[in-house]
Amino acid sequence: MKFIKQLLFFTACIVMLSTCTNSDVILDDDSLDATLKKGNDKPTFVTVPFKANFTGTYTNLIFSDPTCDESYFCRVFVDYTGTATHLGKINGSFEFCACGPDDPAIPEVDNKYEGGETTFNAANGDKLFLLSEGSSVVKGRLPEHPEHVISYWRDNFIITGGTGRFEGVYGSGTSSDYNSSLDDNSHHSWNGTITMKKGKRK
Repeated sequence: MKFIKQLLFFTACIVMLSTCTNSDVILDDDSLDATLKKGNDKPTFVTVPFKANFTGTYTNLIFSDPTCDESYFCRVFVDYTGTATHLGKINGSFEFCACGPDDPAIPEVDNKYEGGETTFNAANGDKLFLLSEGSSVVKGRLPEHPEHVISYWRDNFIITGGTGRFEGVYGSGTSSDYNSSLDDNSHHSWNGTITMKKGKRK
């Protein structure tokens, strides 16, 4: 009788083991946590080229503006339109202090100015925030410039953030800007890099 009970117990164990599958394995807390995190990985950031080309229209000039340091005799206002990679068509505006004193030791310098913040507004409502570092407008042109260039300036800029697709982005680059004898506009070409979330769409 004892032998028969042992045989029945052994047979029951064999049946139970044969019905187990991989799906019956119980995950411990660490394994479960790791599995859940796989579907919520941190976003991947990529650094890609950035380029913006835009044309500015001088809209206003205020002398002795109290918002400017006393070494700058005027404040200049510019509206612009153009295009930029990752944004498409853009528009925005600049406000900066200018008409700084000429330096007799550097006769080619037209006047000094102080750069500021601007926002590239995309057609879909996304915004990109940038900060430029102003220096000096130089009379004349460089060999690579077209003949109609009468003055130019080159500065650094940084990308400080944005909204929509550009939330959390950053980057930097340099500008190549000039005034022309053909019109009363300012002409701008900014080149650099931007670091943004891969595949982010809004």
